[in-house]
Amino acid sequence: MPERPQALFALTARNLPHLFPPDLLARLRARVDIDPGLAVGGFTGPRVREVLSRTEILVTGWGCPRLDADALDAAPRLRAVLHAAGSVKGFVTPEVWRRGIVVSSAAEANALPVAEYALAMILLTGKNTFARLGPPHPGRAFPSDGTVPLAGPGNHGRRVGIVGASRVGRRLIGLLRPHGLRVVLSDPYVDPAGAARMGVPLLPLDELLRTCDVVTLHAPDTPETRHLIGARELALMPDGSVLLNTARGALVDHDALVARLRTGRLTAVLDVTDPEPLPPGSPLHVLPNAVVTPHLAGSEGNELARLGLTVVEEAERLLAGAPLAHAVDPALLERSA
Repeated sequence: MPERPQALFALTARNLPHLFPPDLLARLRARVDIDPGLAVGGFTGPRVREVLSRTEILVTGWGCPRLDADALDAAPRLRAVLHAAGSVKGFVTPEVWRRGIVVSSAAEANALPVAEYALAMILLTGKNTFARLGPPHPGRAFPSDGTVPLAGPGNHGRRVGIVGASRVGRRLIGLLRPHGLRVVLSDPYVDPAGAARMGVPLLPLDELLRTCDVVTLHAPDTPETRHLIGARELALMPDGSVLLNTARGALVDHDALVARLRTGRLTAVLDVTDPEPLPPGSPLHVLPNAVVTPHLAGSEGNELARLGLTVVEEAERLLAGAPLAHAVDPALLERSA
C-alpha cells in the first residue's frame, strides 16, 4: 500500500469534531496521515515544525494562522490548502500563490445555511412577524378565535431585490423560486445574459432599491462596497420595506440606518453588524423595527459537517489527480468575500 501523504489540521480544535465527525474523519484518515489530536493554532514549536516539514496538505478552518513566508518555509512540501470554511482572505497570503500551492474553500457549502436564513427572514418579514409579536411580557396572549385579517402583510407577489450574485445570492435565487415572489438582481459584475441564465432581471442598484419590498445584501466587503447602503440609498427604499444583511456589516452605514429606522419607515434584519458585536448601548438593540441576530446564519451545529465533507471530497480529488471542484482563483479574491 503506498504511503499516505502527511496532512495537518490548522484550525480551532473545538471545531474539529463538528467539522469531521467519526465517519468523515475515518474517510479522511484512509487517504492521508493526519493526527486528530494535533490541531494547531500556530506554526511554532518543535512538534508542529516537525510535522509541518513533512506536510503536503494543510486542512484549515476558523482559527488558522496566517500562511506567511516563515510558515511556508517550514512546510517545503506543502502543495494544497483545503479550507473547511468560507473566505480564505484572513490567512492566505500572496506568498501562497507565488509558491504554486493550490487552495480550496468550502464556501459553496457554507452558502446554503446563509441562504436558508435569508429565505426564512424574507418570509417571516412578509408576515410582519417580528412587529406583530411585540416585546415579550408576562401574560401576553394572541387572538385564538381563528379570525384572519383580510388586509395586511403577505408574501404573494412580494418583490425581493438581491444585491450581489455571490454564492449565497445565487443559492437564494433558487430557494426563492417556489414561493411566488418576484426576484430581481443588482451586481456590477453580471451582465443581462448572465442574469437571464439565473432566471432574474438585472437592475441598477438605485432602481432595485426604489422598487423592492425586500433588499437582501450578498456582496463582499471591499473598499468599493463599504457603506454601499448609506443615507441616500436608504431614502430610496419604499416605506414599509425591509433591509436584510447577512453579508458583511460594513456594507451598511449604521448611523444612517439608525436615523432611517427612527422614522419608522423601514425594517432592518441584521445578522452582521459593524462593529461586531454591537456595543451594548447601540440603538439597534432597542429599536422595535430592528432585528439583530448574533452572526448565526452561517454553518453551525450539524451543518458544519457539510464543510468537512467538502474538504474530504477535495482531498480525494487531489490524490486522484483530478481537478479540485472548489479551487480558489486568486484573481477573483479582491471582489469576493
